[in-house]
Amino acid sequence: MKLTSPQQTLVENNLGLAHACANRFRGRGVDYEDLFQAGCVGLIKAAGGFDASLGYQFSTYAVPAILGEIKRIFRDGGSVKIGRTAKERAVKLLKLYEELTAALDREPSVGELAEKAGMEISETAVLLSAGLPAVSLTQEEDTDIDIPIPPPDERIVARLDLARALERLSETERELLRLRYEKGLTQTLTAGILGMTQVQVSRKEKQILLKLRGMME
Repeated sequence: MKLTSPQQTLVENNLGLAHACANRFRGRGVDYEDLFQAGCVGLIKAAGGFDASLGYQFSTYAVPAILGEIKRIFRDGGSVKIGRTAKERAVKLLKLYEELTAALDREPSVGELAEKAGMEISETAVLLSAGLPAVSLTQEEDTDIDIPIPPPDERIVARLDLARALERLSETERELLRLRYEKGLTQTLTAGILGMTQVQVSRKEKQILLKLRGMME
C-alpha cells in the first residue's frame, strides 16, 4: 500500500498500538513476532484509510483494524506467511540497522532506517517485525517504543474494548452502570430510579459485569 508522508508518520508514531494489541494474544500458540507483524499490517491499512476530518482519534479507527489482522493469523493456521524475498530483505534491513546503530551510537528511528534503506516507513515497519527480535525503536521525537508494551497503549486498547462492549448492552443495563459507577449512587437509590428492588439491582449489576468481562475477553 502506497502511503503519503502524513500516513507514514501515523504508522511510525503509533507502532505502540501494534505492540499493545499483539501483547493481548501472547501465550496462545503464536510467536509474538508474528502477532506484531500482523498488527503492523493492520496499522498500515488503518493509516491508509484514516480520515481525520471525521473527527475521531486515529487510535479509535486503528485498533479494530490491528486486532482484525492479528485474529486473522488464528483463522489462517497460526502464522504470518513471509515470502523468501521478504525474508531476504529483512535480513539486509537488520544489517543496515546494526550499521546505523554503530554509526549513530544509538538505535535509529524507523524513519531514519527507512530513509537510509530507500523504503517507505510502513514497509520498513513490517520488515522489522519480520526480521528483528524484541528491540527498542526510537522515534524522531526521542520517544522509545519498547517491549514490554508501554502501559498507555494498553490502556487505550482497554478503553476502546470497554466502549465497544458497552454499546452492546441494553439501554437499561447501561443506565444501571451509569447510575452506579458514573453517578456513584447506592444500589438502593439506583433501584428507586429504575423501579427495581435493591436485590434486583444487586443481582442485575453482577450479571452485567460478568457479561462485560466475557465480551472483553
